[in-house]
Amino acid sequence: MMYLLAVVLPPLAILLSGRPFQAVFNALLWVLGVVLTVLPFLVGLPLLGLAALWALMVVHGRKQATRDRRLVDDALQRDRAQRNG
Repeated sequence: MMYLLAVVLPPLAILLSGRPFQAVFNALLWVLGVVLTVLPFLVGLPLLGLAALWALMVVHGRKQATRDRRLVDDALQRDRAQRNG
């Protein structure tokens, strides 16, 4: 669901991933891309793609960081269990 949101509304996906400052800069990039796309310029399409790619990377990084944290916590619990028993 977050990946779909990252493609449709990149700033919101970044904000929900816990990166408010990146969400502000992504929103500026995304709004500029929308404005340049509405005007007869083709420059806006790559900006929209860049904003979406950025959001996809942030969402994927958040999921990876959560997985990494869970692995570290499990390893620490096993280490404590071995020391205590």
